[in-house]
This record gives sequence, structure tokens and C-alpha cells, in this order.
Amino acid sequence: MSDSVKLGHMCRWLTLCGVVAVLVGCAAPRPAPVRDGTPPPAAEPVSGAATVSKTEVPTHVVRPGDTLLGIARQYGVTVKDLVGWNGLADPNQIHVGQALRVGAGPAGAAVAGGATTGAVAQPIAIAQPVDIQPVKPPGETTPPAAGGFKQEPRGGKQPYSDEAWASLNPRAGASVPAAPAPAAPEPDKAPGNTSWLWPAAGQVVETFDEGTNKGVDIAGKPGDPVVASAGGKVVYSGSGLRGYGKLVIIKHDANYLTAYAHNQQLLVKEGDSVSKGQKIAELGSTDTDRPKVHFEIRKQGRPVDPLKYLPAR
Repeated sequence: MSDSVKLGHMCRWLTLCGVVAVLVGCAAPRPAPVRDGTPPPAAEPVSGAATVSKTEVPTHVVRPGDTLLGIARQYGVTVKDLVGWNGLADPNQIHVGQALRVGAGPAGAAVAGGATTGAVAQPIAIAQPVDIQPVKPPGETTPPAAGGFKQEPRGGKQPYSDEAWASLNPRAGASVPAAPAPAAPEPDKAPGNTSWLWPAAGQVVETFDEGTNKGVDIAGKPGDPVVASAGGKVVYSGSGLRGYGKLVIIKHDANYLTAYAHNQQLLVKEGDSVSKGQKIAELGSTDTDRPKVHFEIRKQGRPVDPLKYLPAR
């Protein structure tokens, strides 16, 4: 074989080896980039705290002692919102572990725990407070007013003042003078020119002092009779004036009223006509520290000393 032929074979061999080397190099393993497709673990919500679902609905898991009002205050919403968002038929019935929606979210979004929020199929009736007045003691009856609710006796108590006293019976015509009038000689006779009667049989334990005690206090035992000092018409029977307990006020004429306080039971009602000596109450200790009757005589709305009117003992 000639040298030129050998040289040609050698060139082809070297070319083939180069190609093989290139192919082997390309086939060598290289580290491939790694992509972690596993989603990061979601933070586990703390029990009782608001959580956000995939539909962005904040919820609250009910804990022992939770109330709907307390939950509403915690998240700055109203009870009415919670009722509507969660479709609660009874706002007072929530249970531990129940998931409640506590914020606005997409309509129809599901609350964790299975309750579906959004539009409520039926309107929720929200209870409205009803002004129910206290019931009068036995023997006191007032016809129900329009609407079926009692309007008497007047509910609640107010601190003593001359204005509060006068407001107990605005029809009585007793008014508080702007300035004290000069004291005039006071008669020792009751209306009708008869003598006044002691309202109870016990001993006087507190006397009149216009600044601190506007009448006299007469001691006794619970249940002792309290009688009208003179005849007249009952213009108040109730417990609306703080410090007087169960109180009866009798109007005798255009000038005189008498008051009987701290009774344990009232036996007359407003509008009743009573006679002198008639039993109107039972002695008690309401709004005071011992059994007694506090007795006042008022002339033209101003308290006067009953001992100047009552017969001497």
C-alpha cells in the first residue's frame, strides 16, 4: 500500500476518534437544576383566634365562656352582623368549637367548620327591649294602657328634692315657692276643723328638723297599723322616691298633705278616698334601718313640724 493511501486512512481514523470524543463529552452527566414544588406548610391557627380561609373569610373558633356580644366586641363588629353572617337562628345558642365568621367576605363564602355564610334565607328577628313597668303591691290595680303594658306605678327611684316630691303628684297643686314665705301662724286643727290623729301608736324617735328631717319618725313593730291622720284622697301610693321606701301621700284640701313612709305593705291605691283613722298601710322598714313610720305634714307644699299639729300625748 502506498504512503498516500496510508496517510488518508490515518486522517479518517483521527477524524472519527475526534467525533467520538465530542459525542462522549456531550453525553457526560451534569447536575440538573432542582425545583421544589412542595408548597410551604400553612401556619396552624391558634384556637379561638380569627383565621382566614382560601376565600379570605375571617373566622373565630368559639371557646368556653365566649358569648356573641364578647366576640363582637373583640373584632369590632356588631351582634347583628354576626347573626347575619353566620345565619344564626338563635343568637344565644353557640357552642364550643363552632367556627363563626367575624368579618365581611365574598358572598356565599364557606366558614371553616361547615357553616355557610352569605345571604340568609329567612330574615333574623332581633329582639327589641320592652319597657315593662314594675307591678304594684297587692291591692293596687291600674287598668292596662293602650298596647297592653302597665304604665303605673312609675318605675325607678329618684333622689329626694322638693321638685321630685312635687312631681309625685303634679295634679295636687303643690308647688315649691321660689323663696320661703314669712312663717304664718299655723292652725292646730286638721282640715274640717277637727283634730289631727297620730298615724301610729309608737314612741317618737326622731323629731322635725327642716334641714335634716322633714317630719317625725314613730317607732313600732313590723305589721303595726298605720292610719290616716285625717280624711282625704290618696294622691300617691308607691316606692318611687328614694329614702322613703313604700310611701302613701294623702291630700286633705287645697293646703294640706300628709305622708306616711317606710311601710312594709300599702293597703290603698291612688284615687282612693280615705277617712280619718282608716288603716292605710302596715308599718315596716323599707329604705331605712329600723321598723318605723316617717310622718310628714305639708302646708302648701312646704314641710311643717307635725308635733305642732298632733295632739299631745
